[in-house]
Amino acid sequence: MNMITNPILTGFNPDPSICRVGDDFYIATSTFDWFPGVQIHHSRDLVHWHLLSRPLTRVSQLNMKGNPDSCGVWAPNLTYKDGMFYLVYTDVKRFDGRWKDTHNYLVTATEIDGEWSDPIYLNSSGFDPSLFHDEDGRAWVPNLLVDHRKGKFFGGIVLQEYSYRERRLIGEVYYIFPGTGLGVTEGPVLFKRNGWYYLITAEGGTEYNHAVTLARSRQITGPYEVHPTNPVLTSAHNPDLYLQKAGHGSVVSTPDGRWYLTHLAGRPLTTRGRCTLGRETCLQEVVWHEDGWLYLKSGGNEPQVQIEAPDLPVCRWEALPERCDFEDETMPIDFQSLRVPMDETWVSLRKRSGFLSIKGRESLCSTHHQSMIARRQQDFNFTATTRLEFQPDTFQQMAGLTYYYNTRHFYYLFMSWEES
Repeated sequence: MNMITNPILTGFNPDPSICRVGDDFYIATSTFDWFPGVQIHHSRDLVHWHLLSRPLTRVSQLNMKGNPDSCGVWAPNLTYKDGMFYLVYTDVKRFDGRWKDTHNYLVTATEIDGEWSDPIYLNSSGFDPSLFHDEDGRAWVPNLLVDHRKGKFFGGIVLQEYSYRERRLIGEVYYIFPGTGLGVTEGPVLFKRNGWYYLITAEGGTEYNHAVTLARSRQITGPYEVHPTNPVLTSAHNPDLYLQKAGHGSVVSTPDGRWYLTHLAGRPLTTRGRCTLGRETCLQEVVWHEDGWLYLKSGGNEPQVQIEAPDLPVCRWEALPERCDFEDETMPIDFQSLRVPMDETWVSLRKRSGFLSIKGRESLCSTHHQSMIARRQQDFNFTATTRLEFQPDTFQQMAGLTYYYNTRHFYYLFMSWEES
């Protein structure tokens, strides 16, 4: 029996959106202020995954210059219909202070690892949009409503129709779900089964009270009734669980009719302490009961580290190399830059074979033009080394290796110059 071991995507892969096309499974995750935007992983057995692409590769799709720390791409939603992939995402421009600037977009592609379209602007009323393709040929976009008035902020879930032909949202905006007593309702995803519209939301906040909530209605515009044992998934009541912060889910069915829920989780270093690997992606098997609701197959609502895999052919992928000698003219897929794309004005693989040439610009505290190439941490224990060729002639020049969280929190081992 094959088993799935959680997390399936280790190290900074939050807000997973899962999609199946034939025998292929895809998961899109948030990338925040890292460029290119959105990570898409691919699997054929739900056990083995590999990083396939990052679709937002152009500034016309994602212009994050100046975005604050941890803003940028939030909660992408990946769907497929009639030979076309659809990716909906938020570019968060500002999230502190009284008002929030959250712009929602849609891009499309006929090949998931091909070139994606320029974005279609949807709205800016909140964040975490998704796209639902209904059986009648219509499409709908739910998103969290940001309400800046005192004491509200997380204002519930709104819904508006999307026109494929006009390439925009049309018609009335419906207020469909205020959330439950868990609060902090976000991450809405719709799906349909046996005449019911099901609404998955993330609730409780993205820290240790996080949860997956499920509601349903006979009409897409509501009203929605909440799962009888809500929440469907949470770690909130058990600080001893290996997988904490469980929440923000979406579901997928396998070719043999089994159902799985993907969700994020964190693995703290100490009991409910820091999660240095960020929020990671996990899977849980879910089953339908006679009452027409989904439940964890394991029982209860706590995430499991190991679950049974579907009966699918095993498909392993070649691991990414641990060492990079920069001998090719293509940047390894596991490397990203902050906010702005890599281009020949500041980073080059062509100047010298076996070298990554980086031109210094602004500091590690900048939100505009940092000269940094980085990859995410995926294990608690690791060794990182680099070799550099650098001849500074002033104390204002420096280069080296950084262990980086954001513009205010990092370690920097650098070579520089002193008069002595």
